[in-house]
Amino acid sequence: MVQLTINNIKVNAEKGMTILEAAKSVGINIPTLCHLKDLLPSGACRICSVEVEGYRGLTPSCAFPVSDGMVVETNSARVRRARKTIVELLIENHPQDCLVCVRNKNCELQNLSETYSVREHRFVGEKKDHAIDISSSSMERDPAKCVLCGRCVRICHEVQKIGAIDFTKRGFYSTVTTPFNKGLNVSDCILCGQCILVCPTAALREKSSLKEVVSALNDKNKFTVVQVAPAVRATLGEEYNLPLGTDVTGQIVMGLRRLGFKKVFDTNFAADLTIIEEATELIDRVSNNGKLPMFTSCCPGWVKYIEQNRPQLLEHVSSCKSPHEMEGAVLKTYYAKKMGLNPKDIFVVSIMPCTVKKFESNRAELAEENLHDVDAVLTTRELVRFFKIAGIEFGDLPEDKFDNPLGESTGAAAIFGTSGGVMEAALRTAYYKLTGSNLESLDFEAVRGSNGLKEATVKAGETELNIAVVNGIGNAKKVLDEIEKGSSKYHFIEVMTCPGGCINGGGQPIHQKPEKIMKRMRALYHIDANMKKRNSHENESVKVLYKEFLVEPNSPTAHKILHTHYLDRKKILDN
Repeated sequence: MVQLTINNIKVNAEKGMTILEAAKSVGINIPTLCHLKDLLPSGACRICSVEVEGYRGLTPSCAFPVSDGMVVETNSARVRRARKTIVELLIENHPQDCLVCVRNKNCELQNLSETYSVREHRFVGEKKDHAIDISSSSMERDPAKCVLCGRCVRICHEVQKIGAIDFTKRGFYSTVTTPFNKGLNVSDCILCGQCILVCPTAALREKSSLKEVVSALNDKNKFTVVQVAPAVRATLGEEYNLPLGTDVTGQIVMGLRRLGFKKVFDTNFAADLTIIEEATELIDRVSNNGKLPMFTSCCPGWVKYIEQNRPQLLEHVSSCKSPHEMEGAVLKTYYAKKMGLNPKDIFVVSIMPCTVKKFESNRAELAEENLHDVDAVLTTRELVRFFKIAGIEFGDLPEDKFDNPLGESTGAAAIFGTSGGVMEAALRTAYYKLTGSNLESLDFEAVRGSNGLKEATVKAGETELNIAVVNGIGNAKKVLDEIEKGSSKYHFIEVMTCPGGCINGGGQPIHQKPEKIMKRMRALYHIDANMKKRNSHENESVKVLYKEFLVEPNSPTAHKILHTHYLDRKKILDN
């Protein structure tokens, strides 16, 4: 331990701590722009500069280690002037369109401008001018709004380990862009949206689908229905300042009804359906010397990653569609026939925690005769904007329930939104199919938590399954390398692109507090623990679906409706 003084307060700090960390430990806030917790500091923005006694210049607190006897001032007049000047310079090279910006009132540059009372334009000169990249179906990139903090570059390189964007040029002409400044649609980007979550401004944002959804709702010839992903119900309340992890399922359902949707369904129904299909596929591969290990296919970012980077391993990926695509497919086949509707008149909207779901819904492989399973995807953030536009006071909404038969679900489906949730749900059903009885304890702690790689062995009768859960796409390399070398011990592997899983998806409420992720996770586990039925194979509506339409898991009908195939995107990108 070392002792230093910060703003006349004696602070005991661990050796190796930065001034920023030491100050935070005693409740002293120092503003930052480029800093990301748990990553090595870059000291790029200098917003966090402080005065250290004995040093002539100001010191970046995020990158400077504490030492015994150090005396620090974090809020002196000199420090405030420097920070204000930095903010003013950033503003002068920034579009002045706050009123129409998607990040208005949730912009770190805007907040810093208010904090340091920037009230006039003192620096006038040349401004950067860049075209907006709208090539992707999921995301937009606006370099004119970039403040060069580098957080998006670091999350893409160091956490996700994709490297789809980086700095180019120098000085005033510096910018963050894709290789050769091409569109995101032809880059290595997997559209996970983690860069959006760390961007302090609107330089990176989701591509909005609100216009298409509003148009469908206003079209009297359309039967517009909506489904809600498990992770959305545990996070949307944050946008209304509700306690972290508040379950707002009932209010979301009522809000969607008031928006004008004909029916409100639960993606959790299809999550149960996915588990039954996936568990059956796994058992078939294990029993009949199929391609192992088998990967889950619920995360479209992961599927896009393996298509682009390891297409030689595509045979290892489950052929199951993701839950919301299964729901859409069932709506336009089974449900349409049951209700006497023309599938072409059904417009399916998915409320997702994810940006890459937008890309997924446009995939040609997830359409039958140009009729896509899902017609539009709204992120959690977009739904909040929709509620506000419609004048819906979310806090005053009474609760309502999902429509059936595609609204019933079990606890297993609820945990799909967390890292390890798909694996845990699948193991519950796979164990039942192999043994004829349920697990004694349904809480599979070995696959829970935020570790980058979690592994365990499950014995089900005479069958022993070695399983792994990858948390964050950057942690997949080791597992993939082992498979290619032929040294993998696993039978079943779950990969979630976003750290923490869908609960921290690129379409979720923007935050810079990692502890929020764990509270969101606990909310979904709480929902599971309090459900009467916690196994996917206990879903009565799913049983009826098989009896009336799909026949049995992995049947020819089930394969036609619920399964798909993948592409070698590496070959496509190379050409």
